[in-house]
This record gives sequence, structure tokens and C-alpha cells, in this order.
Amino acid sequence: MASIRPLGNLRGKPDRRVTPPLPVPLSAYVVNCGIYRDGKRVPGRWTHAEAIAEVRKHDEGFVWIGLHEPDGEQIKGIADTFGLHELAVEDAVQAHQRPKLERYDETLFMVLKTVRFVEHDTPDTTNEIVETGELMAFLGKDFIVTVRHGNHSGLASLRAELDKSPDRLKVGPAAVLHAIADRVVDSYLDVSEAFEDDIEEMEAAIFAPRSRVSAEQIYLMKREVLELRRAVTPLANPLRRLAEGYTPLVPEQVRSYFRDVDDHLTTVSERVMAFDELLNTLVDATLAKITLQQNTDMRKITAWAAIIAIPTMLVGVYGMNFDYMPELHWKFGYPLVILVILVVCGYLYRVFRKNRWL
Repeated sequence: MASIRPLGNLRGKPDRRVTPPLPVPLSAYVVNCGIYRDGKRVPGRWTHAEAIAEVRKHDEGFVWIGLHEPDGEQIKGIADTFGLHELAVEDAVQAHQRPKLERYDETLFMVLKTVRFVEHDTPDTTNEIVETGELMAFLGKDFIVTVRHGNHSGLASLRAELDKSPDRLKVGPAAVLHAIADRVVDSYLDVSEAFEDDIEEMEAAIFAPRSRVSAEQIYLMKREVLELRRAVTPLANPLRRLAEGYTPLVPEQVRSYFRDVDDHLTTVSERVMAFDELLNTLVDATLAKITLQQNTDMRKITAWAAIIAIPTMLVGVYGMNFDYMPELHWKFGYPLVILVILVVCGYLYRVFRKNRWL
């Protein structure tokens, strides 16, 4: 009977060849794909190729496709179908981009940073206050492709809201881009308001008497403010360009809405700058308070050292082995030395208490 040998090479060693990973279908990354005609969503399920073919067949409406963290291989099919530029596609896959607006031929590529306030009990016990993500949008004449990175930047609620407002979607895919920008900037406002509450709580703790606040926690808040500023500040220029008619893909009736979003962003930017200045002030106040506390501790240590020095000196003198010591053979000598120690230490304690060293 022939024996069954395990797979391997000629020397009998196990085969170490790695099985290539199974390809993941594009549908795993597509969150939603819909056709909008006259502001209303067309019923049915569509692939990206079928959807854009249907729109271009009737020369009416647009396609909105939502993707969640696709890789380069999966997004390639959509990029080929919609004619997306390879550099923009690379940015959309890799993420970690600054907010920006770029134009490639007849396509607009926009990057927005999303933020979420991390709930916590008190600002002095948390390690994270702001969580960030990214939203990318490819805008064309008859399509918009959104790519999101992060678990908090979903657009399902926004899509449901727009589905109930066909008048807004009649304008075309630029209305979706405005709705996304408006939603992101509104989240900036919410995060900045929650952040302001944390800073006020930290400020009250710092200036409270006999409170101990670590400067390390304020530096953490400064780091989170910096993260928020990286999301807010660079977005001002893209919004302003869209409001000023940077591209014909954004019609005039939508540009005024982008101006409103830009105004809201300016409000957030001013808040973030104020947060940074206030935190600098709190850092200075905390360091001054720590220095004052250290000086107080040092004065206490010095006062107690001076008090302890008296009995140490007297006991040290009488601990020496000499025959001729002051009052050495007097029966009241020991009580007298104890009395002197108590009187001098009590006097020093009273002086230090009067001068607020103790």
C-alpha cells in the first residue's frame, strides 16, 4: 500500500509557498450607489458602471457613489469608469491629506477633514479629546464619488436627508458637495463648543485655591487644538474658491451656499485661535502656580529643618564623651536641656507660622 507523503520539496521540507489573498469585490467597499433624476432618487440597485450608463443614456440626472476606505485595486474600476485622475485616486486611497481643492480636466477633487468629540468625564483624565477622519469627493458633471476614512464620518444620515429634499438635488452633484461641506463645518462648530466647555472647566480648576493641576494635561489639550486647527484652517481657501466661481461644475445658485459655509468656518477658525491663546495663558498660569507651590514647599522644608536643628545640636553636644560638660552632674540638668529645646523650637515654630512659612 503506497504511503501518503505531505506536500513539500524534494528534501522533505514543508512547502512554504504563501497562498495569495482572495480578491475583495468592489461591492464590499461601496456603501451606496444611487441615481438622482430631477432631484429624486431612481428606484433600483445599480453597479457604478450601470448607474453612469443609465444617466448618460438619458443625458439627465447624476450618480452618487459612496465608498469606505477602498484600496487601490478596488477603486481602479471606478476610476476608469468615471475618468478620475490617478494622482487624485492615489490621494483618496492613502488618505492622511490636508484639506484641499484640485481640478483635473473636467473633474474636481476635494479633501475635507472630519472631526468628532470624544466623550469623557473630565478633561484632566482623558487621553484623547478630538478624533479625526477624512472625506474625499470627486465631482463631475454628472457624478459625485465620495470616499471616507474613519468610522465617524458616515454620510448615511445626510443621504437620507437629501433624499427627502429633491429641490436641493435638482441643481446637480454640486449640491451634494455643498451638503457634505456644510455637514463637516457644522461638526466643527459642535466640537468647538464642547471643547470650549472643557477649557472653561480646566480654567476653573487652575484658578481654584489649593488645587493641583498638571501642566501635562494642558499640553494634551493644546495638541488636540492643534489637531482641530489642522482640519479647520486649510479648508478656508477651498471653500472661498468654490464660492468665487473656481469651476463651472459649481453653478451660481450653489456658490452662495458655499459662502455661508465659509462664514461658519471663519467663526470656527476664530474660536480655535482663541482656544490656542487661552491655553497658552493657562500654561503660564499653571507653571506659575507650580513654581509658587514649589517655593511654598521649600519654605516649609527649610522651616522644619531649622526647628529640628536645635534639638539635633544640643543632643549632639551632650552625646560627646567629656567629663567637663555644662551641668553634667546636676540632677536638674536633663530637664533643663529638654525645656530649652522645647522653648526654642516653640519660638521658632511661632515665628515661622507668623511669617506663613508653616
